[in-house]
Amino acid sequence: MEEFLSQVGDAATGGLSYVGALALLAGRAGYFSVVGPFRGQPIRFRSFVAQAMDVGVRALPILSLITFFIGLILALQGAYELRTFGALNLVATAVALGMTRELGPLITAVLVIGRSGSAFAAEIGTMKVNEELDALKTMAIGPVPYLVTPKFLAMMVMVPCLTIWANFMGIMGGALFGVTEADFTFGGYIKASLDALFLRDIMTGLVKSFMFGITIAAVGCYEGLSTGAGAEQVGRSTTRAVVMSIFLVVIVDVVFTAIFFFMGPQ
Repeated sequence: MEEFLSQVGDAATGGLSYVGALALLAGRAGYFSVVGPFRGQPIRFRSFVAQAMDVGVRALPILSLITFFIGLILALQGAYELRTFGALNLVATAVALGMTRELGPLITAVLVIGRSGSAFAAEIGTMKVNEELDALKTMAIGPVPYLVTPKFLAMMVMVPCLTIWANFMGIMGGALFGVTEADFTFGGYIKASLDALFLRDIMTGLVKSFMFGITIAAVGCYEGLSTGAGAEQVGRSTTRAVVMSIFLVVIVDVVFTAIFFFMGPQ
């Protein structure tokens, strides 16, 4: 029993230490984003734009395809039950709320983790193994302002933007079912979706996506900076970045969903 409690305590301590390290890295990146430019440490704008293009623009085709079919699946599943109650006209409401509140931000986050979070860990980890980070330090260039800050900014800007697009494509997927099977016109389906949404529903998803972006960037960069010696360690850091990012994104999702629930209309 004592050994079990000791293992639980060690796991809890390690988890808190890991979250603290992520928070410290995020805080430093935030400092160099907001305060640094006023203290002679300008943001690498070209690097930020390049990261934003990679995180955001190049993810649009696959994100569009996935979220379109997610919206279609959500409409089919919702219609399966709604048809029983003669409420097939509510399928637009179900898809719009499901995408904007939950599925849009979450699917976007998982896709970004696979494309960009893992790439952050692999890139920085490879630089550490090749001693490029040590070379930067010898030139008095800190890895955080030089490498991490542009990635954080790109994530904070592009993940909410991708979420908005994912919501739109999900609704378009639902519209395909609504028009072909639920006797909606395209304009009528879009109007029904907009009537079902309130600003609170949209902001809930955007706040989540903003926090998801910070979490993904923090984990990817931290795992890259923590890579051990040897090429094998780069692969392990990349794998760990993906696993931990998904786990922490789900935890953040639960926390903010609970917050919005208890802050909602009584």
